[in-house]
Amino acid sequence: MRPQPRRALRIALAAALVAAPLTVAATSAAQAAQAAPEAAASVRLKGAGLDDPHKKDIAMQLVSSAENSSLDWKAQYKYIEDIGDGRGYTAGIIGFCSGTGDMLELVQHYTDLNPGNVLAKYLPALKKVNGSDSHAGLGTAFTKDWAAAAKDPAFQQAQNDERDRVYFNPAVNQAKADGLRALGQFAYYDAIVMHGPGDSSDSFGGIRAAAMKKARTPAQGGDEATYLKAFLAARKVAMKKEAAHSDTSRVDTEQLVFLNAGNFDLNPPLKWKVYGDSYSIDS
Repeated sequence: MRPQPRRALRIALAAALVAAPLTVAATSAAQAAQAAPEAAASVRLKGAGLDDPHKKDIAMQLVSSAENSSLDWKAQYKYIEDIGDGRGYTAGIIGFCSGTGDMLELVQHYTDLNPGNVLAKYLPALKKVNGSDSHAGLGTAFTKDWAAAAKDPAFQQAQNDERDRVYFNPAVNQAKADGLRALGQFAYYDAIVMHGPGDSSDSFGGIRAAAMKKARTPAQGGDEATYLKAFLAARKVAMKKEAAHSDTSRVDTEQLVFLNAGNFDLNPPLKWKVYGDSYSIDS
């Protein structure tokens, strides 16, 4: 998990929202009033989710704007550096860290896909440094080999696979179960990228639990905007516990901007700021 931005490039893709209208035979004012909440429920269920390919690409651009100061998330396969947050090396499209275990799992998966890869020889060192910020057995040779491996389609696939397995799929599945549309699914995804999965107070599960003490999810009959505001407020509390996360602009000037605009389906055009830098996705 990578807590701070690093790069600056651009990508723009289209996002399509297809919401089928609900046909209601309304013969009286009472029938029309009764149909209104049913129509709203239909929109929540049928709007394109974050797992729609276009919406997923938008989500990756949004995360990359905060993680890499760039919308070109595909340029980040080669990224690697120690940003001084106590997690050792931070690398790749989602900020896999040598000190948190997900980098080790990534290289193990890459080695399953391509046993003769240039990073396989670092598996013993990655196992030893897991849980620390140590560079022992890694160093400059490792960072150079990481950049070289990033040209391998198998390594890119391994990063995509681990992103989906550890972060994207769990976040989106939980958000859908909570009755959240694309914006809420993104809020969950961005949170799990930064804070990681788990149930501790400063993890994604802990943030969600704190939010649910303040507001009901839509699946529980709650208001979507009210719940998302509670979730983002709980996330800011967790962010401020750690110096590397203390700038909350990815919530304040990104996600809350979309929420306050009522853009629950995360439809372009999107305009936001992260760490003072302005970004947009126009279509």
